[in-house]
Amino acid sequence: MLENTTTWRYGFMTTNQQKVVLITGASSGIGEATARLLARKGIHVILGARRTERLETLVATIRSEGGSAEYQTLDVTDRADFQAFVEFAQTKFGRIDVIVNNAGIMPLSKLEALKVDEWDRMIDVNIRGVLNGIAAGLPLMKRQGFGQFVNLSSIGGHAVWPTCAVYSATKFAVLAISEGLRQENTDIRVTVISPGVTESELADSITDPEAGKGMQEFRKIALPAEAIARAIAFAIEQPDDVDVNEIIVRPTASV
Repeated sequence: MLENTTTWRYGFMTTNQQKVVLITGASSGIGEATARLLARKGIHVILGARRTERLETLVATIRSEGGSAEYQTLDVTDRADFQAFVEFAQTKFGRIDVIVNNAGIMPLSKLEALKVDEWDRMIDVNIRGVLNGIAAGLPLMKRQGFGQFVNLSSIGGHAVWPTCAVYSATKFAVLAISEGLRQENTDIRVTVISPGVTESELADSITDPEAGKGMQEFRKIALPAEAIARAIAFAIEQPDDVDVNEIIVRPTASV
């Protein structure tokens, strides 16, 4: 059953059924969990990822449960691709309320391993992907006079451990970009979600044996992806004069 929660936009009542939320990296993990949760709340979700066969299945499931979902192939590192993703949503619904910049990768390794191709890929997906989302969505949001970006950082954006220097650098960058975006725009809400260890496919990108072994230990207390989805939903559902700037979500057992 769909929920029907109500918020207010500039003196006019709006409901979740009218919200349009774009989610990147929606084919698995936090992105998939967020799509399912928001759709159950009556929000129109537009899902983007490279693995369209997964998106097709997810959209079919959401629709079978009474939700509203669309999908489009998306490589967040391609600026034109992201622009087409936003234009698709605008054409379909006439507006966008939120872009959830969730797509990310985490191929951890020590710097001395010199996995420079993996460094470049992290920079492209984790930083450039967020910037491409802003570049595609911000002009439309400014024309509308409202909108929200929900950018996924990490506890790695607050601290650095061995093997995560480059990954942490990309997540620190997400914090800096988000704060700059917030300060520059009084009509756009900006939220950063910083998950602790969470069940996802992020660790699948680790090719370094030492880093992979360490992550196996770290993930013994991992949160379900739905825990992060609930934090994202909380930020989205606040009244429009409330800007939840950052939420850090960790397993209770984390130190």
